[in-house]
Amino acid sequence: MSNYPTRPQAGEAGETACPTIAGTRVALVAQAVPPASSPRSLPPPRSRVLTRFFSALPRCPRVSAVSLVFSLAAALAQDPRQIVAEAQRRGRSNSQHYEGMLEVTSAGGKVTTKSWQSFRLGSYGNSKAIIRFTAPAEVKGVALLVVNHPDRSSDQWMWTPAVGRDRRIALQDRSTRFFATDFSFEDLEERDVDQFDFRLTGEEPIDGAPCWRIETRPRLGKVSQYTLSRVWIRKDNYVAARYDNYIKDQLVRRLHQTDIRNVQGIWTACALEMTDLRRNSRTVLRFEKLEYNLPMKEDDFTVQALRREQ
Repeated sequence: MSNYPTRPQAGEAGETACPTIAGTRVALVAQAVPPASSPRSLPPPRSRVLTRFFSALPRCPRVSAVSLVFSLAAALAQDPRQIVAEAQRRGRSNSQHYEGMLEVTSAGGKVTTKSWQSFRLGSYGNSKAIIRFTAPAEVKGVALLVVNHPDRSSDQWMWTPAVGRDRRIALQDRSTRFFATDFSFEDLEERDVDQFDFRLTGEEPIDGAPCWRIETRPRLGKVSQYTLSRVWIRKDNYVAARYDNYIKDQLVRRLHQTDIRNVQGIWTACALEMTDLRRNSRTVLRFEKLEYNLPMKEDDFTVQALRREQ
């Protein structure tokens, strides 16, 4: 849930957004790559740039090959798109299951608890997930099916046992709260790297851990209530520590992720606190009995399966 992977080509928005880093990278490559024959020539793909770079190393008398390699590696490591792609790579699994315990605190201080089960098949941009409430009685059986796509917004359907029907969640309704929690319907879909542009805006610790601070904006074709989001990704384990979500210039929701554990080799935030700054309310979701790579069937992630009581 949260919870961005393809290799970017040279010249994409994610690379040029940070002048200092991009400038460093261009300066390094310029020593090894001869000028284009035409001012309108397209920049070569990264693989060709690296090939020319390494082949030209012997012609760089003033700088050692080793120092140039480390300098180039450091510049590429600061590419915000690459950072997010690496975070997704490390979090990838074939499936996921957990039991979620939710504590919802209203603006007036009233606390209610809910629980759900979550099942997911696939990862990042090509996955399906079902969330089904198990308590309290008034929401038990309510379920949401999310089908994520690599090139557009997800498809979502909700099943409500009390009325005995399912309904498709329209894109314009994705900003509404999901059954009186502070998560919106959009917050329950995955953020695939191919659907956003990225800009590295600095470094800042969250909960004492050094993080990259990256600004993300939805690309054309990605429908989102958020104009931009800022994400802090930890440098030690590449887990997102915080998301700040904006509508225009107003901060509307903040997701703080803590209790980070290594579960079956995957570093995972097991406590998620979503704060709605307009309502002054918050929801804490805690993962229990979290497991990865369980056998699951495609047939269990359909609208027909959504109607089954479990």
